[in-house]
Amino acid sequence: MAATDDRRPKYQRIADTLREAIRSGEYGPGDRLPGENDLMAAHGVARMTARQALGVLRDEGIAEARKGAGVFVRAFRPLRRRGIQRLARDQWGNGRSIWSADTESRALEVDHVSVSEETAPAHISAVLDLAADDVMCVRRRRFVVDDKPVLLATSYLPLSLVSGSAITEEDTGPGGTYARLAELGHEPVHFREEIRSRMPSPDELTQLTLTPGTPVILICRTAFTGEGRPVEVNEMTLDAASYVLEYDFAADADLTNTDTTPGDPA
Repeated sequence: MAATDDRRPKYQRIADTLREAIRSGEYGPGDRLPGENDLMAAHGVARMTARQALGVLRDEGIAEARKGAGVFVRAFRPLRRRGIQRLARDQWGNGRSIWSADTESRALEVDHVSVSEETAPAHISAVLDLAADDVMCVRRRRFVVDDKPVLLATSYLPLSLVSGSAITEEDTGPGGTYARLAELGHEPVHFREEIRSRMPSPDELTQLTLTPGTPVILICRTAFTGEGRPVEVNEMTLDAASYVLEYDFAADADLTNTDTTPGDPA
């Protein structure tokens, strides 16, 4: 195994050494990492090799470059997104934001909110079992934690269900969209989330202020009523370096009845 590791490019081995130093606490959040000159001297490598090693850590979201100052350990503490607990009825049913399960006491801001009436993309209409020309309520938000944009969310809801309600306003009130749906007689009792990842689009790169090489996590959540009717599709784009996704469930869970994970809009 060691021989195999030794055959890897030098920049990867240097990156491993730096990564381990960060994990062990030798370099803490906000600390400056050895620069290119330091790595060249310590490891006997060319400048390009040292630059590539630091680039690996930047691409992984572990470190960030500051113009004219060097490369530093990323100070932002990743959010732990508890995929099941955050959607529990106890959250939104009691007027709490599902975000409180993620952010704990950290500062949260929704700095961009827009609500419009649109004809949704065909794949959304198909999930919500609507005609192609049906109008939907579309809610777009950007979520910021500790002054760092971390998530973009777009929710689609049938306008026929939510017209005239607080869901069509920027501020949906305590408990968010799911609490308002419950008041309208369309309480979500079951959720399905699909997760994948890719590299960000130029717009996502800008909106989430991502460092080059950082991927995004895509989560598409559909909310269903007790009768099995889909009432919302929420497409979310997460900064992969800002999140840990956590799912905690029993091994003997009844997979044919998942009426245990109700929720809120992001």
